[in-house]
Amino acid sequence: MAGLVHRKRQRFDKGSGEVSWSTIHRPVRRLRTRRTSTRTAEVPADQLSAQERTAAIVQELGNVHVQTKEPEFGNFLHDVVAALNRSLENSKDVPPIVDSLHHALLERGRSELRGQIKYAYYGFLASKRFTETNLQDQAKLADLRYPAEWYPGTREIQRTIHLHVGPTNSGKTYHALQRLEQAKSGIYAGPLRLLAHEVYTRLNARGKPCNLITGDERQLVEGNASMSSCTVEMVPVNLDVDVAVIDEIQMIGHEERGWAWTQAVMGLRAKELHLCGEERTVPLVKELAAAMGDDLRIHHYKRLSPLKTMSASLRGDLNNLRKGDCVVAFSKVNIHRLKDDIERTTRRRVAVIYGSLPPEIRAQQAALFNDQTNDYDILVASDAIGMGLNLSIKRIIFSTTIKFNGRIDAPIETSQIKQIAGRAGRYRTAAQAAETSIEGSSGPDAPKTRMSPDVSPAQTLGLVTTLDRGGLSTIQKAMTSQADPIMSAGIFPPDDVLIRFAAYFPPSTPFSYILIRLHNTSLIHPRFHLCILKDHLKVADAIEPVRNLTVSDRITFCASPASVRDKDDPMIPVLRELAECVANKSGGGILDIQGLNLELLEMEVTAGSRLVLEKLEALHKALILYLWLSYRFAGVFNTQAMAFYIKLLVEKKIQEVLSRKSIKSRRIQQQKHEFRMNKRRRVESDDKNSEKVDEEFLNRGRSDHELSYTGFGAPLELPERAEKGTEHETPPRSSLDLVASLRGLKTVQEPVKAETTT
Repeated sequence: MAGLVHRKRQRFDKGSGEVSWSTIHRPVRRLRTRRTSTRTAEVPADQLSAQERTAAIVQELGNVHVQTKEPEFGNFLHDVVAALNRSLENSKDVPPIVDSLHHALLERGRSELRGQIKYAYYGFLASKRFTETNLQDQAKLADLRYPAEWYPGTREIQRTIHLHVGPTNSGKTYHALQRLEQAKSGIYAGPLRLLAHEVYTRLNARGKPCNLITGDERQLVEGNASMSSCTVEMVPVNLDVDVAVIDEIQMIGHEERGWAWTQAVMGLRAKELHLCGEERTVPLVKELAAAMGDDLRIHHYKRLSPLKTMSASLRGDLNNLRKGDCVVAFSKVNIHRLKDDIERTTRRRVAVIYGSLPPEIRAQQAALFNDQTNDYDILVASDAIGMGLNLSIKRIIFSTTIKFNGRIDAPIETSQIKQIAGRAGRYRTAAQAAETSIEGSSGPDAPKTRMSPDVSPAQTLGLVTTLDRGGLSTIQKAMTSQADPIMSAGIFPPDDVLIRFAAYFPPSTPFSYILIRLHNTSLIHPRFHLCILKDHLKVADAIEPVRNLTVSDRITFCASPASVRDKDDPMIPVLRELAECVANKSGGGILDIQGLNLELLEMEVTAGSRLVLEKLEALHKALILYLWLSYRFAGVFNTQAMAFYIKLLVEKKIQEVLSRKSIKSRRIQQQKHEFRMNKRRRVESDDKNSEKVDEEFLNRGRSDHELSYTGFGAPLELPERAEKGTEHETPPRSSLDLVASLRGLKTVQEPVKAETTT
């Protein structure tokens, strides 16, 4: 096949870096037919042929060249197109740059391809600056094959590792915590702040002084606490303790967070290290223990309550739902849609739990569902219920077996199905667990004795099924099969390696490229894998325009709990503003951050409250980021107490929005029922004034609807309509008026008479 680009000197002047527009786009025209003019833009990349993908890459190269307008880009473009030509002529000889571009297009589409072109261009520039000695030194720094050597102090200790493995609700974590309570000093490390807070409360209630340490919260008890409960990312690896418990050890294989579990397993200076998780972690933990020279003891557990997969689905009928059911969906839109449909169809109130809700709200929604005295009978949740919450679920119902994995819709994995399904038929309810944490327990048989007297084994049977028939066979197959073993542990380069590696590059080099280059040049043992740079790269690009930030500052921001979805994400201006505060070493007061939309707290939830809920969730994430940074840059972000207070107000506002949604659904159903009953009475009694009564009722219903909250629900109690000529009372000033006045926001003011002067 002839070359994709005509290499005529009159069209391509390599020395000047000028590439004619017709030369760049000629391969696109040659590879297209009349019917494929929009194919590469509309069809998913994995459905394109190799030639069509190459055409898309060349077209994107031309677009980037027009945008960058850098003279060196022409030389880079010439080399890439030549490599593309060679790969088409010989598919067995694919240059690395071509493979990376095709992979980016297949994985993430054109947006990821554009970023990969940018990183490849920086690599092209760097290759001209570095000597052979520089490249050898970088390769030594990027040798990450032996992460156990990163913790020499821990290698001096002879540790005993206890691996507790079993299915969900088998008591493995309970037994590990029993050993922690018996120790003089210890650490608990969990995947979620909810779990860390639960253990913190439990230990203090039993007379064991314990500190709570998470990324955005520190609660230190008076005196010298011998215990610490923390999220796994915050584990103090330089602290000597008797016993350490690491929960959900299967997360060590997570593609993004796995590094934190590997760091805790390899770095914790504990005489006894208890790991709790799934059976599929046994082969990997055996290898890690042998490599570290630690003794390993494995404890196997069986499920305490039976779990059964039903032979039939609900056939799509929401009326088949009953009290204690949990319907699982995998997107926020579907969760709220199911909540609305269930409340409208069954007249039952529904609690919701999903990942973007603040942990405090998730705990409140779980408490509403667990409480047997209220009318929250059904739970609609995402896979966030897989860990961290003790829920009294009798039946798990999958609404779908397909989940968006960040790129495409794909079937959910067997391990995830089993973890979610295992939440049904909990051996102990949340109320019983709380009673245990307060009263205390002793002995290995404590879980059995803590069962409520009126709860029989038959009542703890957990059931699993689907909403529709389509996915039932998938669930049945997953429940009877074994999940694949975890074969590698996640790692991430230490900060000192990143700082030394970044020193080889000019100050103008984007930090995201430095991260990419370190990952691409790293040497990794087959037992480990490098955690992906999903949020790291987006955060690094978001704060790239901010000057006077050190490499250490940029590393800190990249490790923060900031999640950026796209270029229009509201988190980006907040990130930049916070980074500017660090660069300037001032201006970090919570009221000075203009990117925080505090006006939401003064906004009444009217039309479009679904959008308001999303904005409140985004504001809560921004406040979490501020609090997280306040522990790293205490001299800059010095209004931590006020930030905690505003965070509490946001959580109350979110809870209010969620509760009003349920109220509205119930009010609409009640109004419809009253209207039908009124119409029936009118027909039966043949009341002459019935038409007038119905007209007044309909007007009242419409007015209430107009006054109600159309997005997520009506207020708990709508005020009665005022009589003609009467004035409405002035709403009371809210608790945030002080914050609003300090920041110059508009607050609720009392009416001012015309003759009043200021």
